[in-house]
Amino acid sequence: MKYQGLRAITLSGIVCLSLSCFGANPRLKAKKSTQVSSPVEKILLAEFKKELKSSEILKLKKQALSYSGKAVPALIKVMKSNGYPEKNRWVATFLVGRIMGKKSSPFLAKFLRHPNWVMRMASLKTLLALGESRYDNAYAVALKDNSFIVRKQALDNIRKLSISKRAPEVWSMLYDKRNYYAPKDGSKKRTNIIKEAIKTVGELKFEKALKPLLSMAQKEKYKDIFPEIDYALEKITGKNSPADTKMKKRFWKKVGISHKTI
Repeated sequence: MKYQGLRAITLSGIVCLSLSCFGANPRLKAKKSTQVSSPVEKILLAEFKKELKSSEILKLKKQALSYSGKAVPALIKVMKSNGYPEKNRWVATFLVGRIMGKKSSPFLAKFLRHPNWVMRMASLKTLLALGESRYDNAYAVALKDNSFIVRKQALDNIRKLSISKRAPEVWSMLYDKRNYYAPKDGSKKRTNIIKEAIKTVGELKFEKALKPLLSMAQKEKYKDIFPEIDYALEKITGKNSPADTKMKKRFWKKVGISHKTI
C-alpha cells in the first residue's frame, strides 16, 4: 500500500493537469481506428511513448486537444497498451473524457475492471469529472477493490455524486479488514478511509446507520473517530450537537434513549 501511495503522489500532479481539461464539453464522436495510422495518430503515439515531465505533459495535453476528435484513436491505443508510461495512460484517459464528453462514459467504465490499478483510478476520476452517476453499481464494486487508493476514489465518487442508494455498501467499508492497519504494537488501527466512510453515510443520510452510530458515540474505543461520528449523526438527524465534546456525548445519548423509547 505504501508503494501505491508513492506512485499516486507522482501522479497527483498529472491529475491536476488533467482535471483542468474539463471546462468546456464538446460532444465529439471518436473515429473508428483503422490499421493505417493517420499522421496525427503517429505524432501522438510517438509523444506519449516518452517519459515526460509535468511541463511537457501539459504541452502534450494542449497538443492533443488541438487535434480534437482526430486525437481519440491514438489516445485509446495509449490507454489499452502496457507499452506506454502509466502517467501518460492516465492523461490519455482524461483527454478521451474531455474530447468526447459523456459519450465516452461506457468505454471509460470498462476500465473500472482493468488489471492495472492506475487505469481503474483514472477511469473513476474521469467519470467523476464527467458527473457520471449511472455507474453506481461499478463504484460500489470498486469500494472492495484490492487497491486502497482505488477504494478511496470509489468512495469519493459516491460521496461527491450523492449516490444515496449505495450508502449500505459504504457502511460495509467499516467491516473490511483491509481498511485497517496493524502497527508494531499489534493493535488494529483505522485508516482515514474509515473516517471518510462515516462522513459519507452521514451525507447520504443512511438511516440504518443511526442506531449503530449513536452507540459508537458513547464508546471509548471510537474516540479517535468521534468527530466523524458526530458529523454523520448531525447530517442524518438534522440536529446540531453542542460545541463541547462531553456535551456532545450527552446530547447523543439522549437522542439514543429517545429512539429506544420510540
